[in-house]
Amino acid sequence: MNDRPAEDEPIRLGDPVPWFGARTLAGGGIDLHVQAGRWIVLAFLPDLREPRAARELAMLMGEAALFDEDKLVVYGVLSVPPPAPVAASLAGASGPALGFLADWDGAVSRAYGALGAPRSIVIDPLLRAVANIVWDEAGTHAGLLREFLHSLPEIDASAGVPLSAPVLIVPRIFEFDLCDFLVKLHDELGGTDSGFLLDWDGKTGTVIDHALKRRRDLVLGDPQLCEIIRDRVVRRLLPPVERFFQYRATRMDRAMVCCYDSVEGGHFFRHRDNVNLGAQHRRFAVSINLNTEYEGCDLVLPEFGRRRYRAPCGGAVVFSCGALHEVTPITHGRRYAFVPFLYGEADAALREANNAHLQAGEAPYIGGLDRLFPAA
Repeated sequence: MNDRPAEDEPIRLGDPVPWFGARTLAGGGIDLHVQAGRWIVLAFLPDLREPRAARELAMLMGEAALFDEDKLVVYGVLSVPPPAPVAASLAGASGPALGFLADWDGAVSRAYGALGAPRSIVIDPLLRAVANIVWDEAGTHAGLLREFLHSLPEIDASAGVPLSAPVLIVPRIFEFDLCDFLVKLHDELGGTDSGFLLDWDGKTGTVIDHALKRRRDLVLGDPQLCEIIRDRVVRRLLPPVERFFQYRATRMDRAMVCCYDSVEGGHFFRHRDNVNLGAQHRRFAVSINLNTEYEGCDLVLPEFGRRRYRAPCGGAVVFSCGALHEVTPITHGRRYAFVPFLYGEADAALREANNAHLQAGEAPYIGGLDRLFPAA
């Protein structure tokens, strides 16, 4: 292993690794930041027509029993297109825990100091390099990698001690009768199928993909009801957020009640809330539970293990919008929640500027309607 990188090898053990997006030979794509919360192997392979490259790949594939979508995912990074039959075979062998990245311009390999320098880099659940195993002349790469993979602990033991995510749970934000009213309002008016933000062609738009998210949202428009909610947030939620996160929020993005329904398979796959151009203003995500009669549908922050977080009825869970998180599938009943984002004045200015980056048809941000405190 090498923890003393040369000038063209920026990866140092213990350092965060560069994020990237890449296409796969199977026709899909990955964003590295969404892969966090697992051990990741990036195997930078040379031309697969070379005999040693084929042998090394075969040795890696021989450890496929270790590959697991929840614990260890492996990506072969190819900077030289393989012959068509080989590419088809690799695409066919791909799955949730194994893929092959088409790095034809060498951007990913170059960022990891691996262009023309084959190696395997192992990344921990917090996306930091923990092994950098080069292909040396002695041919020890495969053996060292195999030994390292067999030594990897379960995700909850990845740090050597139990980890707790930076999550704040604040009880008693909404009264029970307010929770009941919002639940009944959603039941009476219904919600719309909820999408999520995605960037393409340099702009942010909403897409719907039930494999990644299934939820129904009701946007609240009644001024009196929104004022009641604003009052509870300002008096009961903002003080602990400022005390424990050292952040003074002055704005709140959206007044919305959402519903995860077990009949529909409600869930929200792993994601971050502020990586899109139209969402860069978000600082803290808030989820105020409105009921308790459901099973599943808990918050998990995979980078910190598999612990599940749930607020009591009327209470809030607050966490950074930069944290990778998911809402596990609901297995029984319906879960209702009020789900805004908190941010500040500089963030509001950024949000207004980012109106230019919204896809056609997306509602533009109008400053002032999101204020938590009256304007001077």
